[in-house]
Order: sequence, then C-alpha cells, then structure tokens
Amino acid sequence: MESSAATPTPSDAQAASAGGPYQGKALTAYRIRTTKAAVLDLIDRYGDAYPRGREYLAALDRLAADHAAGKPDTARRLAELQRQALLDNPLLDDLEILAVRRRSSRYDPDAKDKIIGYSAAPGLEYGFPSNHECNSSLPKTGYDNALFRFRPKTGESKPVYRPDDGGYVGEVDLHFDGDRILFTKSDAESWKIYELPLDGGRPRLAVSMPEDVDCMDPCYLPDGRIVFGSTACLQSVPCWHGQKLVTNLYRAEADGTGIRRLCYDQDHNFHPVVLPNGQVLYHRWDYTGINHIFMRQLMVMNPDGTNQRAVYGSNSWYPNALYFPRPLPGSSNRLIAILSGYHGPHRMGQLVLLDLTKGWFEAEGIVQRISGRGDPIRPDIRDNLVQKDWPKFLHPYPLSEKYFLVACQEGPNSPWGIYLADVFDNLVPIRIEQDWGLFEPIPIRPQPKPPVIPDRIDPKQKDAVVYLHDVYNGPGLAGVPRGTIKRLRLVAYDFGYPGLAGPDKVGFGGPWEVMRILGTVPVEEDGSACFRVPADTPLAIQPLDAEGKAVQLMRSWVTAMPGENLSCVGCHESPRDAPLVRETNASGRPPRALDPWYGPPRGFDFAREVQPVLNRYCVACHNQNSKLDLRSEEHFPNYTGRFPGRLNYQRMHEFYKKRFGNKVLYTPAYEALVPYIRRVNIGDDVSLLEPGEYHADTSPLIQILQAGHYGVKLDEEAWSRLVTWIDLNGPCHGTWNDVYPVPIPGRPDQRRWELAQLYGGPTVNPEVIPETSKYDDTPVPLVSQLAARQIEPRKVRNKRNERNGGNALLVQPKLEYRTIDLGEGRSIRLVRFGQPY
Repeated sequence: MESSAATPTPSDAQAASAGGPYQGKALTAYRIRTTKAAVLDLIDRYGDAYPRGREYLAALDRLAADHAAGKPDTARRLAELQRQALLDNPLLDDLEILAVRRRSSRYDPDAKDKIIGYSAAPGLEYGFPSNHECNSSLPKTGYDNALFRFRPKTGESKPVYRPDDGGYVGEVDLHFDGDRILFTKSDAESWKIYELPLDGGRPRLAVSMPEDVDCMDPCYLPDGRIVFGSTACLQSVPCWHGQKLVTNLYRAEADGTGIRRLCYDQDHNFHPVVLPNGQVLYHRWDYTGINHIFMRQLMVMNPDGTNQRAVYGSNSWYPNALYFPRPLPGSSNRLIAILSGYHGPHRMGQLVLLDLTKGWFEAEGIVQRISGRGDPIRPDIRDNLVQKDWPKFLHPYPLSEKYFLVACQEGPNSPWGIYLADVFDNLVPIRIEQDWGLFEPIPIRPQPKPPVIPDRIDPKQKDAVVYLHDVYNGPGLAGVPRGTIKRLRLVAYDFGYPGLAGPDKVGFGGPWEVMRILGTVPVEEDGSACFRVPADTPLAIQPLDAEGKAVQLMRSWVTAMPGENLSCVGCHESPRDAPLVRETNASGRPPRALDPWYGPPRGFDFAREVQPVLNRYCVACHNQNSKLDLRSEEHFPNYTGRFPGRLNYQRMHEFYKKRFGNKVLYTPAYEALVPYIRRVNIGDDVSLLEPGEYHADTSPLIQILQAGHYGVKLDEEAWSRLVTWIDLNGPCHGTWNDVYPVPIPGRPDQRRWELAQLYGGPTVNPEVIPETSKYDDTPVPLVSQLAARQIEPRKVRNKRNERNGGNALLVQPKLEYRTIDLGEGRSIRLVRFGQPY
C-alpha cells in the first residue's frame, strides 16, 4: 500500500485561489506575509532549534521584492519556500504521525437523493456518513483502508493495521501513554471497537455488546475506562422517519465490561474527547419543537455522565454544526473544530478556532477561520453551508496552540492529504498520495493525562435531585415579574423507534416525540426549587403561572444520572453563569417529591386525556350536526387517517404502507380541534422563545372558552387537561404503540427495554399505561343559545385582549402588510397578523 507520491511537490494549485478575499497577485502577497509571520514566531519560540529561520526571512524578503516588481513564477516559488520553511518546524522533528489511508469507492457524483433532492454529497465515497447519520447507515464491508504511521521529515512510513475482511477501520484514539490505540472496525455483522498496541500484536475486541448493536467513535478516559458511541439506545433519527439508527454515548471498563449508558439524547452524539480539565466534550443534535437543520450543540459532561451541559451553540442558527472538536493544549476553553452544514458535504467543512470565554452563541466564540486565503468568518444561515467552500477540512489535531495537523482537500479534484495549518493562516501539505485519501492525523507521542474526576453517581438509586437556584435568573424568563411562576411541570421524552419515528406520528405537524407527564413541584417565593426526578430520563421543565399554564417552553432536555445532585442557576442561563452566594428557601428543606398530575406518570394521549373533556362539555353541540364534530373515535367507523407529508410517505415503513394505505392515524376529534391551538412547529425558530410567546392564552380554543362560549364553564381539571395538551405542543398519541393499533414491526420497543435493563435507562416502561382514575365525562346539561347570548364574556387578561377592547375573540387584530425589497428586482411581502401573549 505504499505510494510513489508519498512526498508531494507543491504546485500552483496551492497558490491559486478558488475564491475568497485574496486572489491572484494579492493572494501571493498575502501568503508571503503569513509565511513570514509564522517564521518569526518559530524564531522567537525555538531560537537555535530553528536554525534556518533568518535564512527563510531573507528568502521571503527577496521573493516579496520580486513579486512587487512583477516577476513571473513567484507563486510557485513561494509555495516551495513556504513548505520548506514551515515543515522545518521543530514540532515535527522526530515526530511520527498515525493516519488512516482509504481508497475512494465508486460512486456517481451526479446521483440524486430522490427524497431530499440534494446531490450526493462529498465524503460518502470515503466512508463518512452524512451529517444526519451515524456509521450504521454505511455499508459494513467493501472498504480498502488501513492504519499507517509516517515521519513527515523523511517520508518514511510503516503499516500498522489493515483489515483482511474488507471492513472499515477508522475513528482512531491514541492512549495518553502514546503506546496503544482504540479504533472502530466493521465486519459483516456490525460495527465494533478494537484496541491495538502500536509496537505490534493483534487487535482485541475492546467493548463487548450484542451483534444487533453497533459500537463506534471510542475515546480513552483518564482512569483507563472507555467512552464510545452505540446504537444500543435503539432509537431512530426522527427526520428519517424510522430508517436510520441513532448513536448515544456509553462507558465501559478498561476490559470492555460494566457498560453503562451516559447520554439519553434524541439524536446522535459524536466525537467524544477528553478536555484538559478531565471532562468529556462531545457533539449533540436535538430538535424537539425546533428547526432540526441548525440545532447542534457542543456539550460537556463528567466521565460518569453527570453535569451534562451545553457550552456552545444552544439556540443558535449559526453554525449548523461543529464536528471533530479538540481542545488546544492546556486549555478547556479554546478549541479547534470543523464548521459544517446540514445537508451537503459529509462532516467536512471550514477549519475554525473557538474561544468559549468569548461567547457561546452563534459566531461569538468563533475567533478565527484558517483557509490559507484570508477568508473571514461569515455567519451565514444556510442549510447546505459549505458545498461550494474550498479548501475543505476534516480531523484537526493540535500540535500546539498555534500549529495543527489536519486532513485537507484543496479543491474539487484534489486528493485528501495531511496538512500543517497554523494561526497565521498558512496551509502546507505534509503528505499526499494520489491514489488514496489520507485522514485522521494523530501525533504518536505521550500526552498529558487530565485529572481523574471521581464518579458522583450511585448506580443503586433510581432517582436524582435537581436544585434550581432561581427560576427568574437567565433570559428564559426575562421580564417576567417575580411571583408569576408558581410551579414547575416535569415532562419526560420517549424517543422514536427504528421503523416508527418522525414529526407526524405523535401528532399532526408535531410534536416530534412522545411525552410523559411526570408531575409538578412548587416554586418557592424566592424562585428556588429542589425536587427529585427519575434518573436516566430526558426531562423538560416548564415554568407554570397561577393558572397552570406554561410561561416558557423548554425545547430541549436535561438528564440526571442515578444519585446525581444536578444544579441549575436559572432558566436558560449561559455556561458561564454562577449563582449568587446566598441561601435559598429550597436549600433549607429536603428535596420534594413530584406531585402527580391526576394520576401516575403516563404518556399524554389525546383520546385518554382530552377527549373526556370534549365528551363532557362539547359533543352535545359539536356532533354530527355541527361543522366541528368533536365526538370520540368510535363514532367514526370509516375513519382511516390522513395522508402524511412527502418525506413521511416516502420513508414510511412498508408494513404501515400496506396495512394502513400509506396513512397516519390520529382521531377525528383531534384533527378537528388541533387547528384551534397555537403551538410551536416542528421546524420552529431556533432562537430562545420570548416568555409567554406560546402561552395557552394565545390559542383560539382557550380564548373562545374564556370568552364564555355559549355558557360553557369548565371545571379545574378540564382546564388543566386542555392547557397541558397545548403546552405539550398538541400531541395525539401518548405512546409509540398508540400510533398504529398493531405492534411495531420487529418489536424494537421490547428490545429497547431489554437493552435498558443491561446498560441503564428509565425504570418504568414508557409504553405501558398505568391504571389511573377516570375523568368523569358525563355530559353537563346543555345551556340554551338564548341564555348563552345573555352571558357576559369573561374578560381575558392578556395583551391582545387589552388592545382589542376586552374581548380577544370577538375583535380580531387588523392585518398589517409590509414589503421588503430584496434587491435585483425581488421582494417579499410580509403579513403581521397579531401579537403574542
């Protein structure tokens, strides 16, 4: 597998610009300056250990003069001098680099994804899954790849490992001692994790899991244990409607036993890496009630899974994603990463530096882009963000705080090679092999071992404690008067299964996922709260006003480990916020148990929770004789559901297509009533919602009833059921087995429960509906229309109501129009149709 082109000769392609701020002669002048800056830095840093530094400066000065005089061939001469001067970096002396060599597979670059409509994106031919998939979506065999090591100064290389079964090999992690590696390998059955000593020997299986489970993306922990990704969560990517498996993070002992699940996330966890402070940095994708194209975050946690929190990208439109993040040496706040989009190139994109102390929102903490062309940071909000962007990068690895190894492809027809990049915006090839793509460069040397953070969990416990310092602290409830929030509602998510997932299954147009009401807990007068929650369960917390209505929606989740004491500063506080040092009312009392919501925790289901209210108060009028028929499903023997959206139709499991005529099932009353509620859309605004923006009082259904709709007077429980339905984004089904009246094909629900008993998970099966007291749905006496018209409408206290003279229902807001000129003869007409609560 050795290549005759192991040591590249720089060409004009390196010096020519494919776009960007510097082109042609200006680009050459720019690169003379950046090369000189790096040479000066190396002289200053290494002195005599960089003996030819002054010689390089003199050569650059002569080259700059020739370029200014218009002499030919300066771009080519610069490329040669730049490579010579920068690869003379003492950091490369006696250094060996471990890398992956992989041959491109056959694929048609013009092939179309008939479902999405995008061209087949770069990266698939080299074995990189798309940005919305994990390795499980790739072929398991058919790869021509190997691990090898080489010396950048001499070009000498040696083989390390090559699969003999056509399996994939990659996702390599070097032990802190520098003497062994973990890597991902596939075979005909599944994806597995192996360990291999670098001084020779055979790989050993590092993690033992069942063959129907894939394992990938391993990382050594400072105490010798392993964190890795696995599909043992048995979840499916929601936007793939059940077709693609999800990987979450797990931990194993050094011998591969004692596996425990760490993350309970809706979608993928990628790229775990240990920070110098001992915490684990990783990538998380989530989108409950939010636009899935943009919402990816960088997270940190302790190695035992405690203290999971976002450190970059929460509620940010930009960037779409940051892949392969790594800390700069000695810093847990300064990172290097690959900035990329959603659709388009697979995991590849721009090479950027981040400083988390500068900010955590959108472009705030992105301090530099490295491209070799002087490209600035452009916070563009686009789906396919980097399709036409060059050069493209993968797998950065810092040699120091200023110099980095990285895999790079300079242009559409260039090979992937190993490059040296630096903060001065230089980019020089170290090794290129024309017949291969080279990836994942890792310097083979011992690394400082981060401190071991002791476990803070108690595996024997089934719950955890949440301490909220002050619910009014943070932007989530900005401007909300103290005393408004009376209780917190706790909601648990249950994510979709292989074969059954997607935004139109649980409800029409959302929500994405099944939700269980766990209960509520009071908030102290000072805004604090302390309460117990089930462990190993993704939780959303909703602050409620005196009427039990959510003032803010948490379109994400938090997960506590068994026995964890989880602390929150406030409502959507930033990663750097710290509570004031003071004793709170909640801290002086034992943690509260959750107060049940009209029975034990259960999935919120329209037929079980809302339909009884309609039976009691509505169907006497809203029946077969009314345009709005709210009767229960048994009155509609011919109901067959409705046709879903295009993606759901195309990606629906074949069993459901044949059995239910390509339709999704709700209930007739649900379909009739859901247009009367105001809720977040499945692709809603990524930005943090304004407090009260989706308050139940903004829903026409609530406004109608508050206005005294024909004398209807709901009891307290009926109000609570309707309001809770709205606050949960209007679900129809309360379990995934409720979606269709047949078992899920292949019974992944049963297998998920089995795996949860092995590796951790909720102690209560969310697919089981417990016995609960039945709401009295006996119809109330009907009030005559004449009498009802004499009833004064109840005054609705909200902003819209006040503007409209006291009745938000009867006086509709006046529509306002505005036209925005987009330039080049294009414009867009906007309609303002009223204000939120």
